[in-house]
Amino acid sequence: MKKVAKDIFYTALLSGMVIILIGYIHHIFFFNNVNVHNETLDDLLTQLEDKSSPHPYGKPVYGFLNWEDDSSFLDLCGQYGAILRMAAFQTTLPDPLPGEKYNVALAADLLAGAVVKPGEFFFLNKVIGSYTRERGFKEGPAYSGNQVVSTVGGGVCKIATTLYNVTVLANLKISERHAHGMLVPYVPPGQDATIVYGVKDFSFRNNTEHPLVIWANTEGDTLTIAIYGSTYPPKVTWHHELLSWQKRHTIYRNNTNLHPGEEQIIIPGADGVTVKSWLTIEYPDGTLITKDLGIDYYKPMPRVVEKIILE
Repeated sequence: MKKVAKDIFYTALLSGMVIILIGYIHHIFFFNNVNVHNETLDDLLTQLEDKSSPHPYGKPVYGFLNWEDDSSFLDLCGQYGAILRMAAFQTTLPDPLPGEKYNVALAADLLAGAVVKPGEFFFLNKVIGSYTRERGFKEGPAYSGNQVVSTVGGGVCKIATTLYNVTVLANLKISERHAHGMLVPYVPPGQDATIVYGVKDFSFRNNTEHPLVIWANTEGDTLTIAIYGSTYPPKVTWHHELLSWQKRHTIYRNNTNLHPGEEQIIIPGADGVTVKSWLTIEYPDGTLITKDLGIDYYKPMPRVVEKIILE
Protein backbone atom coordinates (compact mmCIF):
# COMPACT_ATOMS: atom_id res chain seq x y z
CA MET A 1 0.00 0.00 0.00
CA LYS A 2 1.39 3.35 -1.01
CA LYS A 3 2.56 5.36 2.01
CA VAL A 4 1.44 8.96 2.46
CA ALA A 5 4.43 11.09 1.61
CA LYS A 6 3.95 13.66 4.31
CA ASP A 7 2.56 13.63 7.84
CA ILE A 8 0.08 16.36 7.04
CA PHE A 9 -2.40 16.67 4.22
CA TYR A 10 -3.58 20.04 2.94
CA THR A 11 -7.27 19.63 2.23
CA ALA A 12 -8.25 23.14 1.19
CA LEU A 13 -7.08 26.70 0.72
CA LEU A 14 -10.40 28.46 1.04
CA SER A 15 -12.07 30.99 3.30
CA GLY A 16 -9.14 33.29 3.96
CA MET A 17 -6.47 30.66 3.33
CA VAL A 18 -7.70 28.30 6.06
CA ILE A 19 -5.73 25.06 6.01
CA ILE A 20 -6.91 21.90 7.74
CA LEU A 21 -3.96 19.75 8.71
CA ILE A 22 -4.77 16.08 9.04
CA GLY A 23 -2.63 14.00 11.41
CA TYR A 24 -1.48 10.62 10.21
CA ILE A 25 0.52 7.77 11.67
CA HIS A 26 3.02 9.60 13.88
CA HIS A 27 0.71 11.15 16.43
CA ILE A 28 -2.63 9.33 16.55
CA PHE A 29 -2.84 5.57 16.98
CA PHE A 30 -5.71 3.36 18.09
CA PHE A 31 -5.44 -0.24 19.19
CA ASN A 32 -7.68 -2.81 20.86
CA ASN A 33 -5.48 -4.87 23.19
CA VAL A 34 -7.53 -7.67 24.69
CA ASN A 35 -6.66 -10.13 27.45
CA VAL A 36 -8.95 -13.13 26.98
CA HIS A 37 -9.09 -15.42 30.00
CA ASN A 38 -10.83 -18.32 28.23
CA GLU A 39 -10.77 -19.99 24.85
CA THR A 40 -14.26 -19.36 23.46
CA LEU A 41 -16.20 -16.15 22.86
CA ASP A 42 -19.17 -15.68 20.55
CA ASP A 43 -19.88 -13.22 17.75
CA LEU A 44 -18.35 -9.81 18.38
CA LEU A 45 -16.11 -10.98 21.21
CA THR A 46 -14.24 -13.47 19.03
CA GLN A 47 -13.19 -10.63 16.74
CA LEU A 48 -11.40 -8.93 19.62
CA GLU A 49 -8.88 -11.77 19.82
CA ASP A 50 -7.28 -10.61 16.54
CA LYS A 51 -5.39 -7.52 17.69
CA SER A 52 -4.04 -6.85 14.18
CA SER A 53 -7.46 -6.23 12.62
CA PRO A 54 -9.69 -3.20 13.18
CA HIS A 55 -13.23 -3.58 14.47
CA PRO A 56 -15.55 -4.32 11.51
CA TYR A 57 -18.01 -1.51 12.34
CA GLY A 58 -16.11 1.06 14.44
CA LYS A 59 -12.67 2.48 13.73
CA PRO A 60 -10.61 5.68 13.60
CA VAL A 61 -10.51 7.56 10.30
CA TYR A 62 -7.47 8.85 8.45
CA GLY A 63 -7.30 10.80 5.21
CA PHE A 64 -9.63 13.33 3.66
CA LEU A 65 -13.22 13.64 4.94
CA ASN A 66 -15.95 14.70 2.54
CA TRP A 67 -16.80 17.95 4.39
CA GLU A 68 -13.23 19.24 4.65
CA ASP A 69 -13.48 21.28 1.45
CA ASP A 70 -16.85 22.78 2.41
CA SER A 71 -16.72 26.57 2.69
CA SER A 72 -19.02 26.78 5.75
CA PHE A 73 -16.91 24.24 7.62
CA LEU A 74 -13.67 26.02 6.69
CA ASP A 75 -15.14 29.40 7.66
CA LEU A 76 -16.01 28.08 11.12
CA CYS A 77 -12.59 26.49 11.63
CA GLY A 78 -10.89 29.67 10.45
CA GLN A 79 -12.94 31.77 12.85
CA TYR A 80 -11.74 29.73 15.84
CA GLY A 81 -8.27 28.81 14.64
CA ALA A 82 -9.12 25.11 14.60
CA ILE A 83 -6.75 24.18 11.80
CA LEU A 84 -5.74 20.69 12.98
CA ARG A 85 -7.86 17.58 12.89
CA MET A 86 -7.18 16.10 16.31
CA ALA A 87 -9.11 12.86 15.77
CA ALA A 88 -11.87 11.27 13.72
CA PHE A 89 -13.89 8.10 14.28
CA GLN A 90 -16.64 6.35 12.36
CA THR A 91 -19.21 3.70 13.19
CA THR A 92 -21.43 1.70 10.86
CA LEU A 93 -24.78 0.25 11.85
CA PRO A 94 -25.27 -3.28 10.53
CA ASP A 95 -28.81 -3.57 9.14
CA PRO A 96 -30.25 -0.38 10.73
CA LEU A 97 -33.97 0.18 10.97
CA PRO A 98 -35.33 3.17 8.99
CA GLY A 99 -36.13 5.27 12.07
CA GLU A 100 -32.75 4.50 13.63
CA LYS A 101 -30.87 5.60 10.52
CA TYR A 102 -32.95 8.78 10.26
CA ASN A 103 -32.46 9.72 13.92
CA VAL A 104 -28.68 9.32 13.68
CA ALA A 105 -28.55 11.56 10.59
CA LEU A 106 -30.73 14.21 12.26
CA ALA A 107 -28.63 14.21 15.44
CA ALA A 108 -25.42 14.42 13.38
CA ASP A 109 -26.76 17.55 11.64
CA LEU A 110 -27.54 19.10 15.04
CA LEU A 111 -24.06 18.26 16.33
CA ALA A 112 -22.08 19.49 13.33
CA GLY A 113 -20.57 22.92 13.97
CA ALA A 114 -20.56 22.77 17.77
CA VAL A 115 -17.78 24.89 19.30
CA VAL A 116 -16.22 24.20 22.70
CA LYS A 117 -14.09 27.00 24.12
CA PRO A 118 -11.04 26.42 26.36
CA GLY A 119 -12.06 25.18 29.80
CA GLU A 120 -15.70 24.85 28.71
CA PHE A 121 -17.82 21.74 29.28
CA PHE A 122 -19.65 20.15 26.36
CA PHE A 123 -22.98 18.40 27.05
CA LEU A 124 -24.33 16.25 24.19
CA ASN A 125 -27.97 16.38 25.31
CA LYS A 126 -27.82 20.16 25.45
CA VAL A 127 -26.53 20.36 21.87
CA ILE A 128 -28.89 17.79 20.35
CA GLY A 129 -31.89 18.72 22.47
CA SER A 130 -34.90 16.58 23.36
CA TYR A 131 -35.77 13.63 21.13
CA THR A 132 -39.38 14.38 20.24
CA ARG A 133 -41.60 14.01 17.19
CA GLU A 134 -42.09 17.78 17.23
CA ARG A 135 -38.36 18.20 16.63
CA GLY A 136 -38.36 15.65 13.81
CA PHE A 137 -37.25 12.47 15.56
CA LYS A 138 -38.85 9.14 14.66
CA GLU A 139 -39.38 5.79 16.35
CA GLY A 140 -36.18 3.76 16.62
CA PRO A 141 -34.72 0.87 18.64
CA ALA A 142 -33.44 1.36 22.18
CA TYR A 143 -32.42 -0.87 25.08
CA SER A 144 -34.74 -1.31 28.06
CA GLY A 145 -33.67 -3.83 30.65
CA ASN A 146 -32.52 -6.83 28.63
CA GLN A 147 -34.86 -6.16 25.70
CA VAL A 148 -34.91 -4.02 22.57
CA VAL A 149 -37.87 -1.64 22.46
CA SER A 150 -39.04 1.08 20.09
CA THR A 151 -38.94 4.68 21.26
CA VAL A 152 -38.86 8.16 19.72
CA GLY A 153 -35.23 9.09 19.12
CA GLY A 154 -33.99 5.51 19.27
CA GLY A 155 -30.53 5.24 17.74
CA VAL A 156 -29.16 8.57 18.97
CA CYS A 157 -26.81 6.67 21.29
CA LYS A 158 -24.69 5.95 18.23
CA ILE A 159 -23.79 9.66 18.26
CA ALA A 160 -22.69 9.41 21.90
CA THR A 161 -20.61 6.30 21.24
CA THR A 162 -18.84 7.74 18.22
CA LEU A 163 -18.18 11.05 19.96
CA TYR A 164 -16.84 9.20 23.01
CA ASN A 165 -14.24 7.47 20.87
CA VAL A 166 -13.26 10.74 19.19
CA THR A 167 -12.76 12.54 22.51
CA VAL A 168 -10.66 9.65 23.82
CA LEU A 169 -8.45 9.79 20.72
CA ALA A 170 -8.18 13.57 21.12
CA ASN A 171 -7.14 13.09 24.77
CA LEU A 172 -9.92 15.31 26.07
CA LYS A 173 -11.19 15.07 29.66
CA ILE A 174 -14.38 12.97 29.86
CA SER A 175 -16.70 14.20 32.60
CA GLU A 176 -19.73 11.92 32.08
CA ARG A 177 -20.12 8.66 30.19
CA HIS A 178 -22.50 5.73 30.68
CA ALA A 179 -22.18 2.28 29.11
CA HIS A 180 -25.16 0.54 27.56
CA GLY A 181 -26.89 -2.17 29.55
CA MET A 182 -26.15 -4.67 26.75
CA LEU A 183 -23.53 -4.93 24.04
CA VAL A 184 -23.77 -2.80 20.90
CA PRO A 185 -22.50 -4.21 17.58
CA TYR A 186 -20.61 -1.17 16.29
CA VAL A 187 -17.72 -0.82 18.82
CA PRO A 188 -15.84 -3.17 21.17
CA PRO A 189 -17.16 -3.65 24.71
CA GLY A 190 -16.01 -0.79 26.90
CA GLN A 191 -15.99 1.77 24.09
CA ASP A 192 -19.70 2.58 23.90
CA ALA A 193 -21.72 5.42 25.45
CA THR A 194 -25.45 5.81 25.95
CA ILE A 195 -27.57 8.90 26.55
CA VAL A 196 -31.13 9.40 27.80
CA TYR A 197 -32.42 12.96 27.64
CA GLY A 198 -32.77 14.41 31.12
CA VAL A 199 -31.32 11.28 32.75
CA LYS A 200 -27.98 10.27 31.23
CA ASP A 201 -25.64 12.50 29.25
CA PHE A 202 -22.26 12.37 27.59
CA SER A 203 -19.99 15.30 28.39
CA PHE A 204 -16.35 16.34 28.28
CA ARG A 205 -14.25 19.39 29.04
CA ASN A 206 -12.01 21.19 26.58
CA ASN A 207 -8.74 20.80 28.48
CA THR A 208 -6.72 22.43 25.67
CA GLU A 209 -5.82 26.11 25.43
CA HIS A 210 -7.73 26.70 22.19
CA PRO A 211 -11.31 26.36 20.90
CA LEU A 212 -12.50 23.05 19.49
CA VAL A 213 -14.82 22.53 16.52
CA ILE A 214 -16.89 19.33 16.24
CA TRP A 215 -18.21 18.13 12.91
CA ALA A 216 -20.42 15.14 12.12
CA ASN A 217 -21.95 13.61 9.03
CA THR A 218 -23.64 10.41 7.88
CA GLU A 219 -23.15 8.65 4.58
CA GLY A 220 -25.28 5.59 4.03
CA ASP A 221 -25.23 3.58 7.27
CA THR A 222 -21.92 5.12 8.46
CA LEU A 223 -21.55 8.00 10.92
CA THR A 224 -18.30 9.97 11.09
CA ILE A 225 -17.40 12.53 13.76
CA ALA A 226 -14.21 14.58 13.97
CA ILE A 227 -12.77 17.16 16.36
CA TYR A 228 -10.58 20.06 15.21
CA GLY A 229 -8.30 22.24 17.32
CA SER A 230 -4.84 23.77 17.42
CA THR A 231 -2.70 21.01 18.96
CA TYR A 232 -2.14 17.36 18.14
CA PRO A 233 -3.00 14.89 20.90
CA PRO A 234 -0.48 12.34 22.21
CA LYS A 235 -0.56 8.70 21.15
CA VAL A 236 -3.59 7.03 22.74
CA THR A 237 -3.90 3.24 23.06
CA TRP A 238 -7.02 1.39 24.21
CA HIS A 239 -6.75 -1.72 26.38
CA HIS A 240 -9.60 -4.10 27.29
CA GLU A 241 -9.58 -7.09 29.61
CA LEU A 242 -12.54 -9.44 29.43
CA LEU A 243 -13.17 -10.48 33.03
CA SER A 244 -16.20 -12.72 32.50
CA TRP A 245 -19.16 -13.41 30.28
CA GLN A 246 -22.57 -15.02 30.54
CA LYS A 247 -24.15 -16.99 27.71
CA ARG A 248 -27.34 -15.65 26.17
CA HIS A 249 -30.47 -17.77 26.42
CA THR A 250 -33.04 -18.43 23.71
CA ILE A 251 -36.70 -17.45 23.79
CA TYR A 252 -39.02 -19.30 21.40
CA ARG A 253 -42.17 -17.67 20.05
CA ASN A 254 -45.00 -19.38 18.20
CA ASN A 255 -45.40 -18.51 14.51
CA THR A 256 -48.00 -20.64 12.75
CA ASN A 257 -47.09 -19.12 9.37
CA LEU A 258 -43.83 -21.10 9.34
CA HIS A 259 -43.42 -24.66 8.08
CA PRO A 260 -42.93 -27.49 10.61
CA GLY A 261 -39.29 -27.59 11.67
CA GLU A 262 -38.60 -24.12 10.23
CA GLU A 263 -37.12 -21.49 12.53
CA GLN A 264 -36.81 -17.74 12.04
CA ILE A 265 -34.31 -15.71 14.10
CA ILE A 266 -35.91 -12.42 15.12
CA ILE A 267 -33.19 -11.14 17.46
CA PRO A 268 -29.74 -12.83 17.45
CA GLY A 269 -29.07 -11.63 21.00
CA ALA A 270 -25.69 -11.18 22.68
CA ASP A 271 -23.75 -12.67 25.56
CA GLY A 272 -23.34 -10.80 28.83
CA VAL A 273 -19.83 -9.45 29.38
CA THR A 274 -17.78 -7.80 32.12
CA VAL A 275 -14.97 -5.65 30.69
CA LYS A 276 -12.17 -3.68 32.32
CA SER A 277 -10.82 -0.83 30.18
CA TRP A 278 -7.87 1.53 30.42
CA LEU A 279 -5.75 3.80 28.23
CA THR A 280 -2.04 4.31 27.84
CA ILE A 281 -1.12 7.82 26.74
CA GLU A 282 2.33 8.43 25.30
CA TYR A 283 3.61 11.99 24.90
CA PRO A 284 6.26 13.09 22.38
CA ASP A 285 8.91 13.33 25.12
CA GLY A 286 8.40 9.66 25.97
CA THR A 287 6.26 10.21 29.08
CA LEU A 288 3.77 7.35 29.45
CA ILE A 289 0.59 7.68 31.52
CA THR A 290 -2.01 5.01 32.29
CA LYS A 291 -5.65 6.11 32.68
CA ASP A 292 -8.12 3.71 34.29
CA LEU A 293 -11.58 3.77 32.70
CA GLY A 294 -13.20 1.35 35.13
CA ILE A 295 -15.31 -1.76 34.62
CA ASP A 296 -18.44 -2.06 32.46
CA TYR A 297 -21.09 -4.73 32.95
CA TYR A 298 -23.22 -5.81 29.97
CA LYS A 299 -26.24 -8.03 30.55
CA PRO A 300 -27.02 -10.88 28.15
CA MET A 301 -29.57 -10.11 25.44
CA PRO A 302 -31.91 -13.07 24.76
CA ARG A 303 -31.91 -14.70 21.37
CA VAL A 304 -35.49 -14.66 20.02
CA VAL A 305 -36.52 -17.40 17.60
CA GLU A 306 -39.94 -18.01 16.02
CA LYS A 307 -41.20 -21.49 15.08
CA ILE A 308 -44.32 -23.59 15.28
CA ILE A 309 -44.76 -24.57 18.90
CA LEU A 310 -46.89 -27.67 19.37
CA GLU A 311 -49.15 -27.71 22.40
